[in-house]
Amino acid sequence: MEWWLAYLALGAFVGFVAGLLGIGGGATIVPVLAMLFAAQHFNPAYIQHLALGTSLASIAFTAISSLRAHHLHGAVSWRVVRRITPGIVVGTLAGAYLAKLMPTRWLTLFFVVFIAYIATQILLNIKPKPSRQFPGAAGMMAAGSVIGVTSSLVGIGGGAMSTSFMVWCNMKMHQAIGTSAAIGFPIAVAGGVGYFLTGLGVPGLPEGSFGFLYLPALAGIVVASVLTAPLGAKATHKLPVPTLRKIFAFFLYSLALRMAWVVFR
Repeated sequence: MEWWLAYLALGAFVGFVAGLLGIGGGATIVPVLAMLFAAQHFNPAYIQHLALGTSLASIAFTAISSLRAHHLHGAVSWRVVRRITPGIVVGTLAGAYLAKLMPTRWLTLFFVVFIAYIATQILLNIKPKPSRQFPGAAGMMAAGSVIGVTSSLVGIGGGAMSTSFMVWCNMKMHQAIGTSAAIGFPIAVAGGVGYFLTGLGVPGLPEGSFGFLYLPALAGIVVASVLTAPLGAKATHKLPVPTLRKIFAFFLYSLALRMAWVVFR
């Protein structure tokens, strides 16, 4: 029962953060699940893989709730979503395959470096040139592929990267957050499928696993997150942009430090 309560609490927090910042919440889900799985004495060789796969699968449900709320505020650019999705699907599936070939320690280190980089970029508020616009079809395909591969390797919905990319292309912050929430859905679906397929037949996985998806954790996170995501999305449109940036950066730094401590302990 205590594990179910932990999954529900994690889902409630993640759902609110996902709605607030337009991210899938994987930056929180992955390290917390890794700690919970370790406490339950899961096979250490697959703890990070299970955390990544379960995180991405849960984000698919959270993203639907979050993007719906942002869409009602008129903050989703569906044109951008349609153009970037093909590259995202290809990149995410490729990342899931690469993750199977990488040991847990390297996956964790990659996660820490990536999160710290994004947090620094947002905190410094590096502004794009006023004339910068979204690239053409080839550029959007390339951008989507990079976001997809990275998201799959770190088990997130790509919100941190896609939001940064869209702001870099001079999209307003609130619209970038809303559009990022929509982009998180194809990333999560492709990533969840990828981790399911690559985990099939792997020996030593705990009971309740479906490939590299751990169903009890998935269910608990989803039930709570879909309820709190709309609350976070509502809060987004009441906060000024500088405040959103600071909250986002602080959130990412704290997670990077926590993960670094776990790796080098």
